[in-house]
Amino acid sequence: MVLPNDWRVPMAEALLTVEDVEAGYGPVTVLRGVSMQVAAGEVVAVLGSNGVGKSTLNNTLSGIVPARAGRVRFDGADITGRDPAAIVAAGLIQVPEGRRVFPNLTVRDNLLLGAYRRGGRTRRQTLERVVETFPRLQERFSQLAGTLSGGEQQMLAIGRGLMADPKLLILDEPSLGLSPLLVEEMFQLIDRIAAAGLAVVIVEQNVVQSLTLAARGYVLEQGVFAMAGAAGDLLADPRLRATYLGL
Repeated sequence: MVLPNDWRVPMAEALLTVEDVEAGYGPVTVLRGVSMQVAAGEVVAVLGSNGVGKSTLNNTLSGIVPARAGRVRFDGADITGRDPAAIVAAGLIQVPEGRRVFPNLTVRDNLLLGAYRRGGRTRRQTLERVVETFPRLQERFSQLAGTLSGGEQQMLAIGRGLMADPKLLILDEPSLGLSPLLVEEMFQLIDRIAAAGLAVVIVEQNVVQSLTLAARGYVLEQGVFAMAGAAGDLLADPRLRATYLGL
């Protein structure tokens, strides 16, 4: 897909560049030539319904699913085909769908595990920043993660990702399974994280709140980006409003 020149990030400023990437499982191709960019400090939304390839995109960027074609560049280096551990070490961190905290470990131990591969030297300072962002986690430091509420587990999962001192944080469905009130709180917390200058990719079904927070967005349909552009333009686009908002 060729990106429109009026909103494409200049190559020199792009932190993440995805070029014509294809990926899938066995004989099934899920991603069919996707291209996207994320600038340093930018918030980008990737939107789409269940089953269109959002998690496959995340896992391809993270090195979990190998790209069959195309190229992924991150922070000036080609990371296509690199080991997931090396991609984490480079600073591309994914917070996966479903939280996936370690239920039998304490909140504190879950957070410290986030700094295992990256961020160990600044672990104490990073932990202080994380609990400043998520003060509820500090109140539950000695509590087993499996006993937290769904919203608290999502905070813990994001906090664990921040412990790796990311350059780019990918959040896969951060509002999944949360009440409307907690969804609002979660997006406010993500806004605080982004305001500190961290590049964030929000991969979501929640169209309005994601695009309200993001600078730009991509709409994934059946393995291709069917729409892409400035967040405000996408929110006003009648095709998106009809398909995702029922308007």
